[in-house]
Amino acid sequence: MSAPSPTPEIGLLRLKGHEKDLGGGFTVRRLLPALQLRSVGPFLFFDHFGPVAVEPQDEYDVRPHPHIGLATVTYLFEGAIMHRDSLGSEQQIEPGAINWMTAGRGIVHSERRPEALAQRRYVNHGIQLWAALPVAAEECAPSFVHTPAAEIPEWSQGGARVRVLVGDGFGCRSPVETLAPALYLDVQLQPGAWLELPALAQQMALYPVDGDLWLGDELLPRQTLATLPQGQAVALRATSGEPVRCMVIGGDPLDGPRHLWWNFVSSSKERIVQAAKAWEAQAMGRVPGETEWIPLPERRFKL
Repeated sequence: MSAPSPTPEIGLLRLKGHEKDLGGGFTVRRLLPALQLRSVGPFLFFDHFGPVAVEPQDEYDVRPHPHIGLATVTYLFEGAIMHRDSLGSEQQIEPGAINWMTAGRGIVHSERRPEALAQRRYVNHGIQLWAALPVAAEECAPSFVHTPAAEIPEWSQGGARVRVLVGDGFGCRSPVETLAPALYLDVQLQPGAWLELPALAQQMALYPVDGDLWLGDELLPRQTLATLPQGQAVALRATSGEPVRCMVIGGDPLDGPRHLWWNFVSSSKERIVQAAKAWEAQAMGRVPGETEWIPLPERRFKL
């Protein structure tokens, strides 16, 4: 993929995304990247998965695969995922926690059904984001940090509740460390409740997960990513019929164009080609105890 065109003026876009099959019949709603919008702050990838019922016979495991130049951010509303990576990390991801994996110069990980749920039916529902690393940190050492749900700060007033997953807002500071300014909020509104959302970052967008939401005088349908006006507070209000949860993302604009191909992000096309060759040679590391791996796509990245 060529370098992205300049980001359109924040405040003008409403994106419905598209369905993407990740294999085995497991589909996600992909909101970013889009032709109209490549990124919001550092976030250049936004997948909403579920709610999906996982049956014992389903094969939704994501086998070992590599990343460079980005951080994956995984957040669950329901369910569980077992994360394993080439650093030796092994962590069950559960609802309400933030799992931030910095790929840097290269990491390999898998995302699988926890063994305790192997013979049970359960529901998985959540969001995975990718954040581009600053150009100066693209080749940093890889890492994985799990922040339990109990350590995420919350603010509430009336029928509004805000969990500050990443960044600062509503008098709260998340303990999650990032390499560039970033914002990630989980906002929950009871029926008819409202919230004034300040301009907490240079670029911001919100996504109603499970219900329609009034955004000022506009009714924003569920599962629509809406960019917000720069430097302006906006009024959010749930409809009178149902509660609504929405996610807010944002941060400083990217410090330059990025190339995104398969699981790789970089400011350099040559670096993506190099990473592809390394993965094909199985020279990027392995997840301990796992022998499977996802091959490169047939359609290769071109300089």
